[in-house]
Amino acid sequence: MGIIKNILRISLLALRKNLLRTLLTALGIIIGVASVVAMMGIGSGSKQSIESQVNNLGTNMIIIFPASNSYGGVAAGAGASQNLTYADAEAIPVNCPSVPYSCPIVRSSSQVLANGQNWRTTIYGATTDYFPIKNLHTVAGDIFTNSENKSAAKVCLIGQTVVKNLWGANADLNSIIGQSIRITNIPFQIVGVLEIKGQNSFGQDQDDCIVAPFYTVQRRILSITWVNQILASAKDANLVTAGTDEITELLSERHKVLPGVAPDFTIRTQADLSNAFSAISNVMSVLLLIIASISLLVGGIGIMNIMLVSITERTREIGLRMAVGAKGNIILLQFLTEAVIISFLGGIIGVALGIGIAMIVKNVMHWPIVISAASIIVAFLSAAGIGIFFGFYPARKASLLNPIDALRYE
Repeated sequence: MGIIKNILRISLLALRKNLLRTLLTALGIIIGVASVVAMMGIGSGSKQSIESQVNNLGTNMIIIFPASNSYGGVAAGAGASQNLTYADAEAIPVNCPSVPYSCPIVRSSSQVLANGQNWRTTIYGATTDYFPIKNLHTVAGDIFTNSENKSAAKVCLIGQTVVKNLWGANADLNSIIGQSIRITNIPFQIVGVLEIKGQNSFGQDQDDCIVAPFYTVQRRILSITWVNQILASAKDANLVTAGTDEITELLSERHKVLPGVAPDFTIRTQADLSNAFSAISNVMSVLLLIIASISLLVGGIGIMNIMLVSITERTREIGLRMAVGAKGNIILLQFLTEAVIISFLGGIIGVALGIGIAMIVKNVMHWPIVISAASIIVAFLSAAGIGIFFGFYPARKASLLNPIDALRYE
């Protein structure tokens, strides 16, 4: 214990004697650790934000699209066919135990007029199941009823981007309820204002919309008989896969899909979206971590370089200590301790700097940041590992010096 204490004291004295050089040596480690902490914080924050935005799209959502049609060898693209129907959507909750909600969707883009202003927005036709599936709530008024959907009533709910552009940012939302809004020159009564949802993962403004009864949009606005897509929701996240299998089996039977033939519909889930975005986020995080690791590597090389210079300068000191009985392993331990102290110093300053950089990015650029204890521990252990790895060779070289040659060194 006394030997270790003595080695630590000698190492600190040696480093303090050349304080500026010690700080400059630690600079590479400081930059590397700061980069690791900041980049891991940004990467974790981005991943958490993506998961939050995907979850914000709806509750355990399953999306059914019409499959691509081909005309004369030319693919029309996903969703181009017209094979999904209202009856398909109605059959899902009845025949699929894992899926309690299902909603057919039709949509149109139209200029709307109200309060002497006009605005172009997206009109969604949906049933009442749309609201629990999309996790939508009203901040004023209420949703339309099943009877209003079946009678194709001219009622609607509007998003707050529509409110802002037609009534202004400071509009009294309750006063809008009951007012009229014209969609393709058809007057609709506003029965509700939707809560703010913000942008989704694709950068689309989820508040720039109007939701009206399905039959109203399908018959009065679009004059079509099919649906653009079907939204469904599993009972919980663990039943999404089971729900997808049940819907696939049901629709294959309803559409008379033969064995071995590709179905005329496509199913996507939130997990698919989350996995795709998480894969992108993980790749970016790995790239950022590689860049930060290069900084740590450069810092380690700097430590080795300075330690070699230090050994050259202190060759006579090493020889003298060996001459009075210091063994090679004690010399090795002393110089290794100096390298580790430099790394720890760089690690402490680097962690503080990395957290500071992450907070600046969060406050200035409004990026999501998540600084975890794990990232700090990883960065700190990396710094210590760099110190031991790159400090070992110079320390080993010092321990192998011949005492007589060292004493003769000028």
